[in-house]
Amino acid sequence: MAFAIEPRYVAPRRRLIEALRRNGIHDERVLEAFESVPRHLFVPTGVRHRAYEDSALPIGSGQTISQPSIHARYLQLLELKGTERVLEIGTGSGYQTALLAKLCAQVFTIERIKPLLDLAMEILSELEFSNIAYLAGDGTLGWRAYAPYDAILVSAGSPDLPEPLVSQLGEGGRMLIPIGPPEEQVLEMIVRRGEALERQEIAPVRFVPLLGAHGWGADATRRPATE
Repeated sequence: MAFAIEPRYVAPRRRLIEALRRNGIHDERVLEAFESVPRHLFVPTGVRHRAYEDSALPIGSGQTISQPSIHARYLQLLELKGTERVLEIGTGSGYQTALLAKLCAQVFTIERIKPLLDLAMEILSELEFSNIAYLAGDGTLGWRAYAPYDAILVSAGSPDLPEPLVSQLGEGGRMLIPIGPPEEQVLEMIVRRGEALERQEIAPVRFVPLLGAHGWGADATRRPATE
């Protein structure tokens, strides 16, 4: 699936792809996804002129769309081949959901803020994605009905590993999740090996808190995603 892009966004998008390459993104499938998904459709009209900058942008409801380089790093680390079933915690704008839908067989995405989910669903429907399932609710509980998952991608900072998400990760499955206090977390890769979990620290990051029964309470400090 490829999408036409307005001429005014062609050069900025090309510069973004070149910047991603310079910064170590070498997975061609990931780069192709960035080339084909129109990021400007997922940000408010008032900041659309900045859509292809490598920066986080506000999307309403106190939330942000992460820097493209963060999305790219996440997706490259997951090493998706196109056959996977992926659970995404935090639909947000829907941009990362679209990238995932280009890279795997099926995306199951959960968002706790209903207006954000509704808008993301509208945009993704207009782009004619047919391999995405949506759920409004507490992402820390996961989506047990469709488990196990080959990969789980968490787009908010958690105080620890949410047990429901761990239990829904399939054998050999990979989970990327920021873990730590609201002010700053460490991005971790979790891999299931039977009953054991391999944990690898990737890099310091800062995301909005993961709110829910197995995350932070509603009074947790909210901060934008950044490096």
